[in-house]
Amino acid sequence: MAFLRDEIFAWFKTVFSAAIYAIIIVTFGFQVARVEGQSMAPTLADQDRLIVDKLIYRFESPRRGDIVMLYYPVNPEKSFVKRVIAEEGDRVQIIDGRVYVNDVPMNDDYVAAEFRSHDDYGPRVIDEGYYFVMGDHRNNSSDSRHWGFVPKKYIIGKVQVRWWPLQNARVF
Repeated sequence: MAFLRDEIFAWFKTVFSAAIYAIIIVTFGFQVARVEGQSMAPTLADQDRLIVDKLIYRFESPRRGDIVMLYYPVNPEKSFVKRVIAEEGDRVQIIDGRVYVNDVPMNDDYVAAEFRSHDDYGPRVIDEGYYFVMGDHRNNSSDSRHWGFVPKKYIIGKVQVRWWPLQNARVF
């Protein structure tokens, strides 16, 4: 009987340890996320599954072009996936849908022709500690053009991998 009790105790210790490790990894390290909507098409599609690196921005700042998961500034209980377009101190302007950062046209070949917008914005200089983000589906994205700059503390992490669907798996 003591043998069975020791085995059950060892099993519970293992399960408990695994649960603690999983909580630490998800809280501080990596998070699995799901894309909801088409605002990042064609780069990411609705229901794609992602792995988000939550550690990277503890050691470095988000950079232009990074795909990030962030808390929605209007309702921080929701999270969005967007692309960083401009960093603090950058001057951003959109003329007929063409994005300029510091008066230089942005290379945005990842935006499909049918997803381009024709809106105007700015010019605006990004405040210290903030970022300007946009979806890749420019004419179907709620982003910094609509709700303003994103504070760094609202950026959860960098999208590193799309792992589902398997045929579209990719490292970013």
